[in-house]
Amino acid sequence: MSDVLLECEGIVKVFPGVRALDGVGLKLTAGSVHALLGENGAGKSTLIKVITGVHPPDGGRLLRRGEEIHPRSPLEANRAGIGVVHQERNLIPGFSVAENITLQSPPARRGLLDRAAMTAPAERCLAELGLDLDPHRPVRELSVAQQQLVEIAKALYTESEVLLLDEPTASLSPQEAERLFDVVRRLTARGTCVVFVSHKLEEVFALCDTVTVLRDGRSVLESAPLADYAQDDVVTLMVGRAHSVADMPERSVDTTVRPALSLSRLSTASGHRDISLDVRPGEIVGLYGLVGAGRSELVKAVLGLDRVTAGEISVYGSKVRIGSPREALHTYGIGYLTENRKEEGVFLEQPIVRNITVTVWKKLGRFLGGISSRQEKEVAQDLVDRIGIRVSGIEQNAGELSGGNQQKVSLAKWLAADTRLLIVDEPTVGVDVRTKHAFHELIWELARGGLPILLISSDLTEMITLADRIVVMADHRIRGELDNDHDYGRMSGKIIRIIHDRAHSAVTSTRKSGAT
Repeated sequence: MSDVLLECEGIVKVFPGVRALDGVGLKLTAGSVHALLGENGAGKSTLIKVITGVHPPDGGRLLRRGEEIHPRSPLEANRAGIGVVHQERNLIPGFSVAENITLQSPPARRGLLDRAAMTAPAERCLAELGLDLDPHRPVRELSVAQQQLVEIAKALYTESEVLLLDEPTASLSPQEAERLFDVVRRLTARGTCVVFVSHKLEEVFALCDTVTVLRDGRSVLESAPLADYAQDDVVTLMVGRAHSVADMPERSVDTTVRPALSLSRLSTASGHRDISLDVRPGEIVGLYGLVGAGRSELVKAVLGLDRVTAGEISVYGSKVRIGSPREALHTYGIGYLTENRKEEGVFLEQPIVRNITVTVWKKLGRFLGGISSRQEKEVAQDLVDRIGIRVSGIEQNAGELSGGNQQKVSLAKWLAADTRLLIVDEPTVGVDVRTKHAFHELIWELARGGLPILLISSDLTEMITLADRIVVMADHRIRGELDNDHDYGRMSGKIIRIIHDRAHSAVTSTRKSGAT
């Protein structure tokens, strides 16, 4: 029988007016990768905080190797062999890698901090992870992926038997995520149990062997073999129903009408060559490719954020050269829903009403300046109701909303401006399954109403769910284009084959060059 490292029995946690956890159970065994799944608000974060000593449970027990424990702080949990890597990294930027790794229990000599003695244990932890990092390098100089791995090195230093990873790949590229997965496999091979919390179900099924699903603070599936469940089964457990394109109203695209956006043999300063594609009214065209394929850079060239060196851009039949996103919106009606919602999509410290109407202030302006507050509120409230943004009121600050609702606010500002073409870049990164489905339905309805949409997404399921046509990019060029029949097995195979054939050709070409 597997060695049980940590067990939660009937955990209850109550906050004023909310029963956040209601008899949750969890059994973590040595050498396993355990998926902890659920929507935002299902209780995952609360359970992690109970396990790591942030919140005391109001009922139930925590057992470490069969003995009850009562961690009253993350430090006490750490001493019990429980480590955690949060989505928001907990490193001190000005400290070195070694100082951060040994921070919780730094080596001392005669009562004083021994900085020299930090190097050896830090190097040992880095070596265990296969990381070639200078332990004296300041953390601020590291990439996001490197910082994530330094967080894991901290857990190795404190000899954590159970390691909780909360959305560890949210800001990593696929290549960086695969590096992290290699580290996870190395940890489990030595007997560590890794708890993997993620909204990316493809990653979960590729990495995990055991699964617990929470819904509304209860365990609806507890410590079960993941191999016994299909992805749709897990989604149904999480949200109470399955979801597919068949659930959405039918729509069709008139391929005879003039394209809303047309790129003809476009080349850019970023390295794109001979890019040609059309997006028609009511059509969702997907741009898919690995990180570095040049998808976001391509739309930024269209919006005037990068230089076009050759070829043509046409908007509704008129040849254009756009100088800025402002010109793209106000002259040509192009909206751009950015992937970086916190820094570029919304003003976190401003109320929702201002965030939504920022694109139409000129339209709402009155004689001698000033903006009609009444009109602002009417526009904002209409879109909040129409899109289904969950708010306490339109005067609430955008920073107080969940990630999914912030993304809806970001979308609302483009709809307020009567956008004639919408570019959507990674629309559902970091949002829960139910919110993702709601966003898919919203994008689908916008296209059904005639809005042309250019969709960039690294989520293959999302791409196959939404796009009418999928344009596959690699190395800043188009490598293939597919009509999408929304069959995931068939379409994913075709897309991966295009990418694989391109990679195989590149390797073959390199070998031939090396042989000559």
